[in-house]
Amino acid sequence: MEGNTKSVANRKRFNLARTKVKLLAAYYGHPARDLRLICITGSTGKTTVAHYVHEILRAASQPVAILASEREVKPTVLHKFLNDAWKAKATYAVITAPATALNADTFFGLPIYVAALTDFIPSSLNSPDIETYLNAKSTLFRMNPEAVVLNRDDAHYPDFAGFRGTSETITYGASSDSDLRIEQSKLYRKGAEANLSIGNQNFTVASFLTGEPTISYMACAAAIATALNIAPGTIADGIACYEPEAPATK
Repeated sequence: MEGNTKSVANRKRFNLARTKVKLLAAYYGHPARDLRLICITGSTGKTTVAHYVHEILRAASQPVAILASEREVKPTVLHKFLNDAWKAKATYAVITAPATALNADTFFGLPIYVAALTDFIPSSLNSPDIETYLNAKSTLFRMNPEAVVLNRDDAHYPDFAGFRGTSETITYGASSDSDLRIEQSKLYRKGAEANLSIGNQNFTVASFLTGEPTISYMACAAAIATALNIAPGTIADGIACYEPEAPATK
């Protein structure tokens, strides 16, 4: 009986959330219909990948807007951003999609052009949490994105390998089964570099960001850009342009 009560309460909550999202979209005149939405989700690296993609699109001379945050994205903030991007005549909108926002149906009804996954879950989650997290991520990939980008190196790849784009699916990683492969990588005191290959193309990307995860984030951004038919040279230029602002000192 208690389970049924919770189920009814959850349905009411989702219906209310979806109604709010529909009203917001209608209020702003459905600006997302005129934008190519690139949504990036995952446990870590969403913001970094989003900024890489933003810089790549700028290097490709494409009008682009970005909404990147590790925090929850509220429906009101998302739809105002989409409206502002449309008013600014952006072609692309790069957006991070935290699990909390996906679980709240914040992205309901939006036409997703590319959906990308940086990594799946922290190892600290137990089985029930894993299922909840997978269900949240699945909401994005069930929205029929034209292209899907997945991390082939992730330990939980079998859990999300079924996510597919309607036109294209690209995997990335050091695995030999990856579509976009990390052939070699180097870490420096003030940056990172990786040699990537896809099909018969080989190219090198480099970033001012440090640490091993940067290699994967660059590969993810490169895979997204490949799905957008952006040339390797432009991808490398865009990634090199991203330099996070130094934290303010008191």
